[in-house]
Amino acid sequence: MSSIHGFGLGIAGKSSAGEILDVFYPAPLHNISGDLAEVVAGISGELDASGLNDLEAAFRKVGAEQQALVAQQLKDSSRSVIACTLDTNTAPQTVADAYLKLHMLSHRLVRPHGTTLDGIFSLLPNVAWTDEGAISLDELPERQLSARLRGKVLEVSSVDKFPKMTNYVVPSGVRIAHTARVRLGAYLGEGTTVMHEGFINFNAGTEGPGMVEGRISAGVWVGAGSDLGGGCSTMGTLSGGGNIIISVGKECLIGANAGVGIPLGDRCTVEAGLFITAGTKVTVLDGARKPVETVSARNLADRSDLLFRRNSTSGVVECLTNRSAIELNETLHANN
Repeated sequence: MSSIHGFGLGIAGKSSAGEILDVFYPAPLHNISGDLAEVVAGISGELDASGLNDLEAAFRKVGAEQQALVAQQLKDSSRSVIACTLDTNTAPQTVADAYLKLHMLSHRLVRPHGTTLDGIFSLLPNVAWTDEGAISLDELPERQLSARLRGKVLEVSSVDKFPKMTNYVVPSGVRIAHTARVRLGAYLGEGTTVMHEGFINFNAGTEGPGMVEGRISAGVWVGAGSDLGGGCSTMGTLSGGGNIIISVGKECLIGANAGVGIPLGDRCTVEAGLFITAGTKVTVLDGARKPVETVSARNLADRSDLLFRRNSTSGVVECLTNRSAIELNETLHANN
């Protein structure tokens, strides 16, 4: 049998009408082959205790002890337990599919763009994320009243299609100062630090180590050792970037309130307050700091060792060789 793209056993949150609102997969799998693939092939849908017993036994038979333990533990769930198998890397077809793919990203099983997410926005329900779990918006007023009648306040942390990542998975070796600013489906590599104003969208993330005090938009990948300064931004494929995949190379610095709309190579710097888009006219300087040519920034995409700055006298955006690559403070990113 060829490999299976993904598999997960999870606990589903449902509306009173039985619609799945979210799924928590404690130990998703990716790129499954051999005997384990034979066990999970074709298993999808809701499982009762008998089905979980059978699955637990099958996992133990092929030596998949972690999955066997998950099956055993889920037998005690008061909520619906579902299995989801993604035979191939195709667009998600159900809410359960979508949540499995988002979990695979945040569990570091795949990197951004490593699993197909086409159509995920139309698939996911918009729900209220509360301290009692996901609640259908149609049912929210009744649940709020019920809480008040019990002398409590139902805390609604957000109304969105995506929950925050840390309610589902906390990757090893990271610091996240404000957890609501990292969505499920973000990929945070070992040594990543996300400060209070940092934001990481789904299908985006960091190789780690790295400092994030700005915004990593959907689809953007940031290389190891890079520093995104306070309030800076990266242009994602969902917000004006079109089909261009924006990335930031290794050991780059994007200054405070700066931004990039082109892929950067390694060891690049964008000075504070300067936003570079594909159409930005950039004057390239030689080693003597003399103008050589003026090009659109897209012509400098993916090139390494560049410094982008704005001439304080003329206002012209200039590009020259970056002679001082940044180095992160290793102590700050040893997030043990």
